[in-house]
Amino acid sequence: MNLPPLIQTFVLHFGEMGSRWGINRTVGQIYALLFLSPAPLCADQIVEKLGFSRSNVSIGLKELQAWNLVRLRHLPDDRRDYFTTPDDLWQIVRTLVEERKKREIDPTLSLLRETLLSEPASEEERHAQARMREMHELIELLTRWYDDVQRLETERLVQLLSLGARVQKILEMKDRLTLLPGRKGKPGSKQGAEG
Repeated sequence: MNLPPLIQTFVLHFGEMGSRWGINRTVGQIYALLFLSPAPLCADQIVEKLGFSRSNVSIGLKELQAWNLVRLRHLPDDRRDYFTTPDDLWQIVRTLVEERKKREIDPTLSLLRETLLSEPASEEERHAQARMREMHELIELLTRWYDDVQRLETERLVQLLSLGARVQKILEMKDRLTLLPGRKGKPGSKQGAEG
């Protein structure tokens, strides 16, 4: 690698972490280099900095484009393609989460929906289908929550994440408010919430 030590440390680590996240080590290293680069890089520059073959860099860039994690740029009077990452770190995270959802969560939900429409043929299948229904309901709940969070402006999302455990206190306050005199029902129930 032809990189300063600080950048090389990050690039190598990102490659190792990428393999744990389900992406090729080379792809992770290419992304880390592009993320840290102050200017867009062409494939030849990536080859020179990382010491990878041109074909590995091309394949890696195609994979990153398929994940919508890199942007193609063109420079004046230069016919080569240059690549960069979005400047907004939150946009990168949102894109990564959305792509993982499409590739991992959505197919699982589709399979669960199809399976739950099937008529169980035995007690064992009824038990299995009941467990799958629980899983489906949980994933649907998380997906609805994810959709709501995705629509939040970044500033609001940062505020939400900064709340941490204080969310529990907010929920406790809400429960106390729903039990004010003249309100019926238990905290969290529709009747108690609607009064």
